[in-house]
Amino acid sequence: MPAKFGAHEMMEIHEVLTDTIDGINQFQLYRPHVKDQQLSSILDKQIQFMNNEYNNMVQAINQRGAGESIPYRGIQNITPTYGLNNPATQTPHTSVNQLEDRDIASGMLGCHKASASLRMMASLECADPELRRMVQQGAINCSEQAYEVWNFMNQKGYYQVPTMKDMTTNTMIGTYSTSNMGQMS
Repeated sequence: MPAKFGAHEMMEIHEVLTDTIDGINQFQLYRPHVKDQQLSSILDKQIQFMNNEYNNMVQAINQRGAGESIPYRGIQNITPTYGLNNPATQTPHTSVNQLEDRDIASGMLGCHKASASLRMMASLECADPELRRMVQQGAINCSEQAYEVWNFMNQKGYYQVPTMKDMTTNTMIGTYSTSNMGQMS
């Protein structure tokens, strides 16, 4: 009887599933410390989605091909705020009781960024096409969840986007032009 999955993909799926459990647990630890209603809503929505995604992946490996890749439906029509506006000084807290919404959102963002990278790397080790697509979709989902949290942080001024002088930006953009490589002469 042939193997169900390859060694590399099983080791990577093990890492992805463990990372998902860790993310869900981390977000549940944040839950009692959230004060902002919008962040609370984002957190609850993301915990539920992460749990569903975890269950789908477990089902996929237990019943080969039975899992489903579900895209995360984040917010639409985002208009980022650019520039720095007196960003607050940041320091580590000495107690968990000092956690604020900015800290929680930043932790959520970091979790999603790391998970997106982990999942994309894991997809490169998947031989099974359905499992590969599921893990790739997981990376995209983490990216979308990160962007949702980032947008919250940007709106609140927690994550400001530095800009450069127009001349510097234009100079950098101007160093690239299209390639003629694909055109036949």
